[in-house]
Amino acid sequence: MWRGEKAAAFLETRQAQSRWHVLHVKSRQEKALSDDLAAMNIAHYLPLVRKMRCHGRRRVAAEMPVFPGYLFLKGTLDEAYRADRTRRVAHILYVANQQQMEWELRNLDLALSKQAALDPYPFFRKGVRVEIRSGPFRGLQGVIENRLKTERLVLRVEMLGRAACLEIDGALLEVLE
Repeated sequence: MWRGEKAAAFLETRQAQSRWHVLHVKSRQEKALSDDLAAMNIAHYLPLVRKMRCHGRRRVAAEMPVFPGYLFLKGTLDEAYRADRTRRVAHILYVANQQQMEWELRNLDLALSKQAALDPYPFFRKGVRVEIRSGPFRGLQGVIENRLKTERLVLRVEMLGRAACLEIDGALLEVLE
């Protein structure tokens, strides 16, 4: 019985120390890292969506990461370092707001469990410089301003203190470094 109490105390301590860590993964290593973590009994989450791919004349269904290059690890810092030692991790990103991360991943998992057709969509913040990559405005650069549910590309002339805005589909935009 003493061993059981110690084991329960150990598990309680481990759960209290468990935190979300975002692992920035090397190119095309998400599934391999997920397999490695499963073999090490490290809790993690890799959201996958089924996509149709064409290989020559064949169409093949493949599971692709919703967020290419990222995997979510739920564990201790030591477990995150163990994941890093697989040589598949480029960076370990600190998650400041654990409750928000838990909420966002729970919602994402719920959408995926209902077979939602998710497509990667750029996440823009107010003030980010972007360029339109396709369409009639290709090459146009500006700054994003979010208002309600539409993306607005703001074309500024700083010296004059003036700007004009253009509503644009966020899928056409690419963030400039």
